[in-house]
Amino acid sequence: MKKKFTVVAVTLLVTACNATQVSKVEVIEPSHPKNIIMIVGDGMGPAYTSAYRYFNDDPNTAEIEDTVFDRTLVGMSSTYPAPVSGYVTDSAAGATALSAGVKTYNGAIGVDVNKQPVETVLERAKSLGKKTGVVVTSQINHATPASFMAHNVERGNYNEIADSYIENYTNYDFVLGGGWKFFIREDRNLVTEFQDLGFQYIDEYAGLATLQKDKPVIGLFDEVGLPWALDDSDPSRLKTMTKAAIKHIENEQGFFMLVEASQVDWGGHSNDIAAAMGEMRDLAMTLEYLEEYVANHPDTLVVLTADHSTGGFTLGSDGKYSWLPEVLRNMQHSPSKIAEKLLDAEITQEYADELFSFTLTAEELAQLKEAKAPSQEEQQLDSKGNPYADTSANIQKKALYTAAKHIVDKRTITGWTTGAHTAIDVPVFAFGSQSERFNGLNTNTNIANTVFSLLGDKSK
Repeated sequence: MKKKFTVVAVTLLVTACNATQVSKVEVIEPSHPKNIIMIVGDGMGPAYTSAYRYFNDDPNTAEIEDTVFDRTLVGMSSTYPAPVSGYVTDSAAGATALSAGVKTYNGAIGVDVNKQPVETVLERAKSLGKKTGVVVTSQINHATPASFMAHNVERGNYNEIADSYIENYTNYDFVLGGGWKFFIREDRNLVTEFQDLGFQYIDEYAGLATLQKDKPVIGLFDEVGLPWALDDSDPSRLKTMTKAAIKHIENEQGFFMLVEASQVDWGGHSNDIAAAMGEMRDLAMTLEYLEEYVANHPDTLVVLTADHSTGGFTLGSDGKYSWLPEVLRNMQHSPSKIAEKLLDAEITQEYADELFSFTLTAEELAQLKEAKAPSQEEQQLDSKGNPYADTSANIQKKALYTAAKHIVDKRTITGWTTGAHTAIDVPVFAFGSQSERFNGLNTNTNIANTVFSLLGDKSK
């Protein structure tokens, strides 16, 4: 009996091994992903992903739950630009490094230090027959999208960059973001020109449901950038746009897509933790959707990093060993929107509490009233018939915005060291096909060059 059992066991073991070998052969991963999605969390240094973990934490459990950023983290990246610009990059040089694998000067859009155009991963993907998509929450001709889609010696040449999109219209299949101001101008209506070239144009999110799949798309949803996620009609607009883009550009040859959570950076520049966490939540929901997509489409690669960190954001300040994000979880408006509403109404306890979604102290309420009160200088300007009638209101709105941010900072014990960028390393996240290629410490140009290698050679 023992011998028979041994023979049967060995036979089953061999059969199982063969089955395992067959299974391994069947799931061998291709060296080139069919679809590649690059995501830039603009300005998103490591403090932002740490903050999102605590912001997202369920206070009813003892543990601090992992986030999508925690489970997809694979490494870090340095961000320094070309030596001519020192160690602190701007978004243009940072995005060009990520799009073209080239270190360049601050302000450069898809050009090297000699101001010569360099091929981008989006352009390479298009030359290989893939469809391309760009989804951002800034204007579509802002530094990051422009560095993937255009070539210009100076990021501030917004109209020139927008005009170049018409010249290179065959490179783009699906583009969403803001930018009416730059595309519908007195001297030129680029939207009409895109429509004449066969593009579908939409100017509200509802239009995403009515698009024809066989025609390219340009969508512009605001004058410049989109509203803060906290204030937008769709607080998960990055996820909404990303889903629509993928649905539209899926095809047999595959696709390349750039997604940018543009306004994490704007929250950092403004030292606005409430707005920044709203943007991080939108990005996290987008990543969670992409995790599901990759689970069903394992031939897709997703890689996310930041071009730099912004604001010198710190969790804890003034020597206090604490950070208290609970007030942020219930906020329904950005501090900017709160300032706008308080400017047009009487500042009462009830109204202020409603706008902030927490009860203000007498001191906090007094700070808001003081910020709104016109200064002597403003009163003198108005009494002298100042032709710029909104000067006083603009100053008051800025003062209210600053006061609102300070209230939130003090409540959360949030610190900031600058309104600009910093040179610290940023995290890298990746999942899906060939995602292990991004493990460890990178520099930003390595990320682009790895994507180039995964796209393959044009000559093949």
